[in-house]
Amino acid sequence: MEVRVRYAKVGKVRFLSHRDLARILERAVRRAGLPVAYSQGFSPRARLHFGLALSTGYESLAEYLDIDLVEPDEGGTASALPAAEEVADLLQPCLPPGVVTTASTSIEAGTAALQDAVTSCTWEFLLDPADHDRATANAARMLAAEELPIDLVRKSKQVREDLRPLLLSLDVDRTPECSRLTVELGTKPRSVRPAELLAAMELPEHPIRVVRTHQWIQSDGERREPIELAAPSPHASERAS
Repeated sequence: MEVRVRYAKVGKVRFLSHRDLARILERAVRRAGLPVAYSQGFSPRARLHFGLALSTGYESLAEYLDIDLVEPDEGGTASALPAAEEVADLLQPCLPPGVVTTASTSIEAGTAALQDAVTSCTWEFLLDPADHDRATANAARMLAAEELPIDLVRKSKQVREDLRPLLLSLDVDRTPECSRLTVELGTKPRSVRPAELLAAMELPEHPIRVVRTHQWIQSDGERREPIELAAPSPHASERAS
């Protein structure tokens, strides 16, 4: 059985790298006693499949992990195969504050890997109120443009890409405390990092907060999330201390 888990990464754990968080999740799977499958070879590893990497310092309400589970051998010491919907709750006590599991479900064999399936992500940037006018003007300029050439660094090489086809939506509004920028960025054929978008908009590299709120896939001709929540989790919406 393959199980997909949705989780949030909020608060101080945003300073953990993608690799560090992967190790924490692998350890949590073991501590929870889940009957995870292992790879073959000299150094077997738990068969966990991670989604798009989240840059260090950013938070997220919509991260995903696929876990391959197997029926334990008769007479073995491994735990029984749990219901897919129980996996999120089994993992939660084994995770640090700020990593909050919000849902889990089974997925069919042969389902596309998360890194291949996700076609876009929605991001929320909280900016200093002093940047609101600049953000609003540059958002209008970028949405009106037919091309937005920007320089990106990939694998230590500088490449020039047109940002416009990947800029799927862009909205700026003001809250009592700050200015909020909400943007959906495509991930195919090449993703654009949030910091690169901020640079293209001539905004500070380090805003007050950056949150990935959604990841989107195409399924049966419809755009949806890898796991859709019936309602926002109250735990994920709280910032961990």
